[in-house]
Amino acid sequence: MSAAPQAQEAGAILARLDRLPATRHIWAMVALLSLGGMFEFYDLFFTGYVVPGLVKAGLLANVSLAIFSGPAAFVAATFGGLFIGTFVFGYVADRYGRRTIFTWSMLWYSATTVIMAVQTTGMGVCLWRLIAGIGIGVELVTIDTYLSELMPKEMRGRAFAINQAIQFCVVPVVALLAYLLVPQAPFGIDGWRWVVLIGSAGAIVVWFLRRGLPESPRWLINQGRLDEADQVTTAIETKVRADLHGAMLPRPAAHDVGRAEPVGSFAEIWSPPYRSRTIMLVVFQFFQTFGFYGFANWVPTLIAQKGINLSSSLLYSFIIATANPFGPLLATSFADKFERKWQLVGAAIGIAVFGVLFSQQTVVPLLILFGVLITLSNNVMSYSFHAYQTELFPTRIRARAVGFTYSFSRISTVFASFIIGFFLQKGGVTGVFGLIAFAMLMVVLSIGLFGPRTRDLQLEQISH
Repeated sequence: MSAAPQAQEAGAILARLDRLPATRHIWAMVALLSLGGMFEFYDLFFTGYVVPGLVKAGLLANVSLAIFSGPAAFVAATFGGLFIGTFVFGYVADRYGRRTIFTWSMLWYSATTVIMAVQTTGMGVCLWRLIAGIGIGVELVTIDTYLSELMPKEMRGRAFAINQAIQFCVVPVVALLAYLLVPQAPFGIDGWRWVVLIGSAGAIVVWFLRRGLPESPRWLINQGRLDEADQVTTAIETKVRADLHGAMLPRPAAHDVGRAEPVGSFAEIWSPPYRSRTIMLVVFQFFQTFGFYGFANWVPTLIAQKGINLSSSLLYSFIIATANPFGPLLATSFADKFERKWQLVGAAIGIAVFGVLFSQQTVVPLLILFGVLITLSNNVMSYSFHAYQTELFPTRIRARAVGFTYSFSRISTVFASFIIGFFLQKGGVTGVFGLIAFAMLMVVLSIGLFGPRTRDLQLEQISH
């Protein structure tokens, strides 16, 4: 088939995808992807909660990784693995397919997390934490790419908001399990090991559920597999019609088509118009972690700095963590109603303002209140940037570009942990949130000044 008929057929398939209404089947695909991401979030967020258990067991006492030692070494190993997964291996979903990498990266981090849980030395724990982090990093990039390509354009924002809400539901579960288990040793096994093993076991269950997910038609089109893309799209349409009890689907509109190449090159993300988007996202990703992980991973310690004991600080952290799913749920009411870039800017301002107010509190109810408000703002920022970054690049380099730019958030978190620890020691909680406010200013400037519009546009239009 010559290029023109191929482009015409590809455009017809993409138009059929983008006109689909938000029915039960569409939301079921969102839920299945989100369940996979939920266990990655579990794995990611237990980092801060199991550190007290590792310290209590004496496993981190003599561990040193370059400039990082003790608890900082464990956190550095986590985000070092995430950096390798996103920077080095982010492209694999472009090469081998969204569904394949979604499946195998899930098995990777589940198996390596089990191995980490049975280590008896601090260096062994950190080594396997780094290896597990590689799988988590690949999976996070793949889910974002996968979701953006399957969803109709009118509901991309809501799809990412629901995706994040489901994933964040696991954060209070992690906090509760840490509160119940970390100080204990059920059946003679350290509580932190139970927290780790519970998450890895759940990922195996989700692996069986992935059979309900199709390959991305957009990825298939780029591989020249138009017949398979048509079959996948037809299968989705059939299930959507069943949800509508046989009602007619909307008529497909005209649709842009991207350049069909199996895998784009790394150099392409540095060519116009992607170069400015790449630089913008690198700056954004480097600084956003100071607000997000600077609070989420340090909240028990920040509360403890107020003179509250470990057990109570874990309890209050759990209460704050219960707010995590509600930020993205709140965002479903406006996710597709105004530009994603301004949602990012508003969330960053909220993190800065509520963070400064948190640092000034001395009574528990107000600490919890502003902790909840920071958490809600963080989660609106998280949902919106996960959607936004996938919209800015074409299918052939989407996973590669997202992985590269996202990797700067992984590496900055390694150093953020070190820097926040320094500010906490020198300036207390007030110093930490002064740092976070500056980082959020960088977020506002990078996205507010240089971010393109994406609302209600086809992915192929945005990439042009």
